[in-house]
Amino acid sequence: MIEKSVYENYEIEFSDTYTSDDAYYFAFNENRELYLENNELISDINDLDVNFSLFIGKYKNKDCFVVNANFKNGYDLREVYEFDKDLYLMGTKAVLVNDWYISHQFCGRCATKTIVDEKDMMLKCPSCGQVHYPRIAPAIIVAIKDDDKLLMAKHSYHDNIRYALIAGFVEPGESIEEAVHREVQEEVGIKIKNLKYRKSQSWPFPNSLMLAFTAEYESGDIKVDGDEILKAKWFKKDEIIRYESDISISDWLIQEFIDSN
Repeated sequence: MIEKSVYENYEIEFSDTYTSDDAYYFAFNENRELYLENNELISDINDLDVNFSLFIGKYKNKDCFVVNANFKNGYDLREVYEFDKDLYLMGTKAVLVNDWYISHQFCGRCATKTIVDEKDMMLKCPSCGQVHYPRIAPAIIVAIKDDDKLLMAKHSYHDNIRYALIAGFVEPGESIEEAVHREVQEEVGIKIKNLKYRKSQSWPFPNSLMLAFTAEYESGDIKVDGDEILKAKWFKKDEIIRYESDISISDWLIQEFIDSN
């Protein structure tokens, strides 16, 4: 997982300025794929079939735009991570802005065409005054230990057969700590203790903010629902099958467990 940030040269601004003579363009298509040339951002969008372009600030001392365009065969952000982690980090912000603008061009309350705010990253309705900020879905993920073993589960929605950590979305009206206890109880039927927050990660697949925790087993027998969770069991360090990439905070939690005494 990315440890360093590239935001030192990034000044937050936002407007509907269309282009710049000296800029970076994060161009995404309808599949949320990024347009690159020789694994680098483009500096000219004249050859693209552009739907909209939004100025989102400064990146490496140049104007930075997110662009929505019609093209095929772009790069999935997971691919970008493997060859340019800084580019991936900025791309996660750009694609979320792209998604937000597509979804909120018209007011959800009265259907009036929204306009870009002069100062904040916000779309506002000139008719009813409703404001529309980018939407981020908070989700928890937890590494549960029992002495020298780590609890992992097999999810029905995963394409592969590997085991993963317990995770889930925070529901309205609950704290993130309450969400951890609820998800663990729902998915594997046990109780946990010594819950500790570790770190967070933006996860744009599609729009989550992952909040990572560690915890210890307290009581109960593993019981899965057979629907969302197919199996769950305890793994010793040498039994864990690692992910192919370290892109996610899940991999960071697993590595922390492996490195622990």
